[in-house]
Amino acid sequence: PRQDAEVLLAHVLEKPRIYLYVHYDQPLDPEELAAYRGFVRRRAAREPVAYLVGEREFMGLTFAVSPAVLVPQPDTEALVSEARKRLQGKSGVRIADVGTGSGAIALSLLHALPDLTAAAVDVSAAALKVARENADHFGFTDRVMFYEGDLLAPLRGQTFDAILSNPPYIPRGDIAALPPEVKAEPRLALDGGVDGLDFYRRLVREAAAFLCPGGFLAVEAGQGEAVVISELARTNGWIEVEITKDLAGIDRVVTMRR
Repeated sequence: PRQDAEVLLAHVLEKPRIYLYVHYDQPLDPEELAAYRGFVRRRAAREPVAYLVGEREFMGLTFAVSPAVLVPQPDTEALVSEARKRLQGKSGVRIADVGTGSGAIALSLLHALPDLTAAAVDVSAAALKVARENADHFGFTDRVMFYEGDLLAPLRGQTFDAILSNPPYIPRGDIAALPPEVKAEPRLALDGGVDGLDFYRRLVREAAAFLCPGGFLAVEAGQGEAVVISELARTNGWIEVEITKDLAGIDRVVTMRR
């Protein structure tokens, strides 16, 4: 709660959080106080802080977010880090970010790897609007193409060095019990079907046709899903399958090659 309170107050004052500590005795004027109370009421109603302030930090970058996109989470940084490790030092690399949302995965890699270009896909036009705004903010519009459509369908005829995805992976029956902050996020980006694996099944079945020789598919996995996804991959002909843990020690990323 203290962190939330500080983030919201810093947003109202349009200052970094450190400003609050340096100016701890500064009174708020009536307009600032009214705005702050409004944010506190909304947060008490369990609106996500990122939606209230309109941004979220991810991989050291600040991304614009809205209720049209998932709030980027530290778990997903493991996927970006794994992809960056595998692509580092290669020239002319092209990736696809499937289910891009705010564009956090693709744009973070564009920032880390200056020679990389990307295709970013989402079924939601509203999400793509946010991703385009972020690409424009970071100055990456000439290095990324955005496609509206279902998973890999808009990319037919193209091939990539890597396909990355943080797909919907929450089992449908678990959604009702999620915290209100999570349920405020787009259901399209949460609902992974009855067992949470619908989108993984499609990706491991379809992605190989979109990869260059030596290319790889890497996906973020929900807790407890990585081993099952690995088995799905091997069943579908992927022979190099690796699981990477996140900083909490949870199996988080499944990477596979043909």
